[in-house]
Amino acid sequence: MDAVVARPGIADRLSRMIQLPTVSAELEERGMQPFDNFTALIAELYPLTHQQLELERHTDFGLLFRWKGSSDAAPLVLMAHYDVVPVDESDPWTHPPFSGTIADGRVYGRGALDDKGPLIVVLEAVENLLAAGFTPARDVYLSFGGNEETFGAAAVEIARVLQERGIVPWLVVDEGGAVVDAPLSFVQGRAAMIGVGEKGVLTLKLSARGDGGHASAPPTLTAVRRIARAVNRLDPGTFRLRTPKAISRMLSQFSEQATGPSRLLLKVLAAAPPLTARVFAALGGEPAAMVRTTLAPTMQSGGTAANVIPSQASATVNLRIALGETVEDAVARVRRRIRDPLVSIDVLEGSEPSPESPTDNAQFALLGRALEEAFPGVRPVPYVMMAATDSRHFHRFSPAVYRFAPLEMSNAQRAAIHGVDESVEIATLERGEKFHRALLEHLT
Repeated sequence: MDAVVARPGIADRLSRMIQLPTVSAELEERGMQPFDNFTALIAELYPLTHQQLELERHTDFGLLFRWKGSSDAAPLVLMAHYDVVPVDESDPWTHPPFSGTIADGRVYGRGALDDKGPLIVVLEAVENLLAAGFTPARDVYLSFGGNEETFGAAAVEIARVLQERGIVPWLVVDEGGAVVDAPLSFVQGRAAMIGVGEKGVLTLKLSARGDGGHASAPPTLTAVRRIARAVNRLDPGTFRLRTPKAISRMLSQFSEQATGPSRLLLKVLAAAPPLTARVFAALGGEPAAMVRTTLAPTMQSGGTAANVIPSQASATVNLRIALGETVEDAVARVRRRIRDPLVSIDVLEGSEPSPESPTDNAQFALLGRALEEAFPGVRPVPYVMMAATDSRHFHRFSPAVYRFAPLEMSNAQRAAIHGVDESVEIATLERGEKFHRALLEHLT
């Protein structure tokens, strides 16, 4: 194999990807053209990948590349998605969200971090290795979906096809954690947060009917009031606290790197899961979401005019189900908490939480080795991912599924995902390419 030389121009290539508004939630308005253009663009930008890897299309949005390895060992699957979430045009973006502006050492735009940035570093690594004549030690699949943000039907089909063919991936890597600074408020230093499991997703619709009529003579309990009361009863304490094993492992690892009083605190928390759950719940935000099923009312509707009492009302509630719980249990608990048989509960979408992937195996060690080459001194740390990824369709039959985007992300950058001024540093894109190249080179 020749020496691997990373091609210059990764920022320009990501900029061109961002300029294509692949907004899966706006498919009816925008049509298929941005998605078709994206597929054509990566064929143009990554000619060796398209010449030397087998490409299958699954649904209108799923791209599955197969890179034949030198053995028949179980394959590696690298995942990403190329669709993005919508943009509120009234938000004050510094640079237009689909301009792909390159400025101040960064690439700006919707998808820079979620998930075109993580996608491009996979393609860059593959293209650079192909140019050097490299062949991986086992088959490598690149699984790219174009509708992850709308529940991932492409990934569902790709996972189904692989399972039907009897292909059980040795390792699956998808988006998720990142290289972050101060991963918890009381933990200093940098860490590569690797999701070893992810919470389940459940979307419920609460509905009620009542007597309609003129607003001047309202009944005591209208449909709107009944739904409002139900939503009000679903407070943060609806679900009990629990600390997943991954969080205890995370705290134990942090304690090994800490000094002074924080070291003792982390050791105590790692050894006392009930205490950890209470402390994290008190911290609120992401820590609280790590230790319980969360519940968020996201939409409500009812009524046709300001002076008319509606005869029906509804609310949509989104839950992220903690590891160890189930969709069925969550629906039952919501029903008990609402305590109103006249409020109907319908499941709009439900996906069980994943099992936890181990950290004492060759797969996790490989991630650590690649990290050491791309981000020297940054250790891999397990955690539980709160959001849903396409990889959840693989964890049902693959023993080692991890969620990690090899990019450095500040707290502000993480807050910009699905928000305003999403951006990624060019330097970290280059390190992300190096991570995936090392991952592929060290496959055995």
